[in-house]
Amino acid sequence: MNNFGDREKGFEKKFANDQEVEFKVNAKKNKLLASWVANILKLNEDEKKNYITDVIKSDFQEAGDQDVFRKIKKDLEGKNIQDDEIRQKMSEFLEVAKKEI
Repeated sequence: MNNFGDREKGFEKKFANDQEVEFKVNAKKNKLLASWVANILKLNEDEKKNYITDVIKSDFQEAGDQDVFRKIKKDLEGKNIQDDEIRQKMSEFLEVAKKEI
């Protein structure tokens, strides 16, 4: 029975670790995405820091990336950035974040 308990604890620990890594990867992706948008919007350094925080916080509204996508899309209105380009950047920055974390 002890062997089973040890195994269960091992799986729980791995799951918690995987969740932590996933959270860090998504936060990094959102930071990179927000920096990209901040540059397009020509924000100064203080505005950029606040914007990055806002984008990261927007990811807590619902599961998945749709909440971040909506925020970015709204913020880029009038900048001639298409949905496909936003989604491409999201994918690109996800890959970068995975490599860095």
